[in-house]
Amino acid sequence: MNVKWIALGGAAVMALCHTAAYAADEVAVADTDQDSIIVTAATTGTKTDTALVELPQPIKVITSEQYLSQGAINISDTVKYAAGVLANPYGRDTRVDGFNVRGLDALQFRDGMRDIFSYYASITSDPYNFSRVEIVRGPASVLFGQGSIGGLVNLVSKTPEFRTGGEFNLVYGSYDRKEAMGDVNVALADNLAVRFVGRVRDADTYVKHVPDDRVMFAPSIRWQPTPDTDIVLTGLYQEDDTGSTSQFLPIVGTFKPNLANPSGQLDTYTFVGKAGWDRYDGRSLQGGATVTHKFSDAVQLSLKARYIDSDLAYNTHYADSYTNPSDPFLPYAAYGTYGRTIGLSSSASRARMNVFSTDNNLLFNFNTGANIEHKLLVGIDYSWNKVAKQDTYGATEIIDLYDIDYDALVAYEPTGPFVTTSQKQLGVYVQDQIRFYDRVSVVLGARRDRVTTSDGAKDNATTFRAGIIGEIGAGISPFFSYTESFLPVSGRLQGVGGIPGAPYRPQTGTQYEAGVKWQPAPGTLVTATAFRIKERNRVLYGAANSTSQSGELSTKGFEIEASHTLPGNFELLVNYGYSKLKSETNTSLDYMPRHTASIWSTKTFGLPGEAQLRLGGGVVYSGKSISTGLLDPYGISPTVPDDQLYSIVTPARTTVDALAEINWNSWRFALNATNLLNNKYYASCLARGDCFVGAPRNVMGTVGFRF
Repeated sequence: MNVKWIALGGAAVMALCHTAAYAADEVAVADTDQDSIIVTAATTGTKTDTALVELPQPIKVITSEQYLSQGAINISDTVKYAAGVLANPYGRDTRVDGFNVRGLDALQFRDGMRDIFSYYASITSDPYNFSRVEIVRGPASVLFGQGSIGGLVNLVSKTPEFRTGGEFNLVYGSYDRKEAMGDVNVALADNLAVRFVGRVRDADTYVKHVPDDRVMFAPSIRWQPTPDTDIVLTGLYQEDDTGSTSQFLPIVGTFKPNLANPSGQLDTYTFVGKAGWDRYDGRSLQGGATVTHKFSDAVQLSLKARYIDSDLAYNTHYADSYTNPSDPFLPYAAYGTYGRTIGLSSSASRARMNVFSTDNNLLFNFNTGANIEHKLLVGIDYSWNKVAKQDTYGATEIIDLYDIDYDALVAYEPTGPFVTTSQKQLGVYVQDQIRFYDRVSVVLGARRDRVTTSDGAKDNATTFRAGIIGEIGAGISPFFSYTESFLPVSGRLQGVGGIPGAPYRPQTGTQYEAGVKWQPAPGTLVTATAFRIKERNRVLYGAANSTSQSGELSTKGFEIEASHTLPGNFELLVNYGYSKLKSETNTSLDYMPRHTASIWSTKTFGLPGEAQLRLGGGVVYSGKSISTGLLDPYGISPTVPDDQLYSIVTPARTTVDALAEINWNSWRFALNATNLLNNKYYASCLARGDCFVGAPRNVMGTVGFRF
């Protein structure tokens, strides 16, 4: 493809002819006035401090002040007011954070480095520990290596500032939520500062016997031994004692009526498990360091590294909704009352995850003419992760799903050896941002990766990016971009009966995108964009546990995102996203909603220096979603073909959020409500046989003191 060679050639020539510099992630990305934040720049899209209107792609930056005002409980909640993004696609989950960007699952990064490499091997991140969340839509492998075709969500940690101040908050809310939070920044000297961020929480959830307890403490220190050198050390201790709000309830009896038991629709928040045994308890220790050194105005070095040590205990029960999805009670009719009796599976697992990541680069600023400026970034990154799991599966228990004898359920401990998997990735990347006459920006990039896994698989990948954006007047800037990505897939192809075959090939993706940005004033930005993504080497699941990798998926759509902010007074966010997925093969697939939309606004009343009332509200809409799967995946019925598909449609849903806040001197009194109207809905129902309920109304009251 010609555009690949253009990207590679341009970046390579610049790399050979010149040298470059890097702007650190801690660079300010916002102008502040009267405690309001106007985002004007981002680092995630290019790893340099670049104005949003100079990026040939839509980058969404969500400040902590914004998402906490919206009542965010988990990281997934922070992105629900972003165009083309579906938060909590399988309902609010106490075990994992979930994002869907442009119809595809997105990966989570922390401070520009990926931090989750396996399901159910770590606990969720705490939104209070971050200053902002940045969303990159579409493939982004040139800068970040292996990644989702849909995009990534990058969490930016709070780090020390050279000032003294902070806040303390006490919260009480629904389901007996009690928590204390604090964020204290102390300037020890003109060039030395420390920061301490913490949370202690004791809470229940809308599912009985599932707590949501947490202790989180994140210290950090910043030292500038010289005006040109900046050193930041960060730490994290976090312990969660929780369970699973995802109960994997059968479609029949929840979303669909149970015709065999007409009066027995299940409570959508039914707990399926053994109280005290079913749990999701984990501990995470993290340590990181960032060093930036400015050799001159033209050359800057950045070094980053982080180590993660995670332990997790996960015990769970779940009903057998999968053997016969259209009627899960039929296989167990001989064991009890048809329509009530079902099989119950269980597992006890322990997981240990260790991750080391480092990202190092040089940024060179130079001109090749009076009106041609360059930011040339040359870097190398490396990551290593090891996940050890110990799994024990209990014997199938027969239960009355509508009257579970919880005490009779079996409790046990995992036994046997830990099975360890590991992966290493080494990547080299180069990127040139060229600014012509302070009106037109071109981004060219290329990357080479090598990935090796513990099962002997070795994958090499070269990815490219190219984009252009230019202002044509009145703050209007059209743009076009091409990006690529790759994602290694662990495991091997499975033949009929689960016989292992060759290792999976990496999934690859390409995206073409065109759009326009309009910024008539610093506090206003409107972005409209259209895109087309092609994903190859998807793993397809067939009958009798077989898999293949012939799947291709195309996604096309468009997004409109508008923000308008008046410092200290008014905020308005309006978003709409449309994405249409199409599989090139007739196979199982979970299609996320084609249409998503949201609006959020806040207004402050009162004069500065006096008591001020801030009111806010928002509406989030998600269209219907479709899940397609095998009607008889295990060949129970002699009359149903092994490859016969059927679909489940989850209806559209709308939720309303609200905020009321009083700020008086140093005090803050706030009341947050999410799903204010208590809309009972399903986030997703899957053709494989289970449903995931959306979170009901949640109300939280906060008393805070700032100093």
